[in-house]
Amino acid sequence: MTWISDHPDGATVTVWAVPGASRTEVQGLHDGALRVRLASPAEGGKANQELEKLLKRATGARSVTLLSGAGGRRKTLLLADIGAAEAREALAGSVT
Repeated sequence: MTWISDHPDGATVTVWAVPGASRTEVQGLHDGALRVRLASPAEGGKANQELEKLLKRATGARSVTLLSGAGGRRKTLLLADIGAAEAREALAGSVT
């Protein structure tokens, strides 16, 4: 299972989100997903919004849309107008 793959509209990323962390950061890989710590709490979708902003800023995607996992830790997001290889390269410094 790969954490990132091409999609007709860009790339999909599987994320393991950790809300309520001391700071927001991409922390590497966890169980086939990109592990992201989020300072925002999981309440009211705040952590999901922060995750979308982080991935947009980190990859340069035109937009980031949550496709699945709104209420769970494992999420799938669509990075618009960016290929999987380009997004992987943009996140390479954070993924080991």
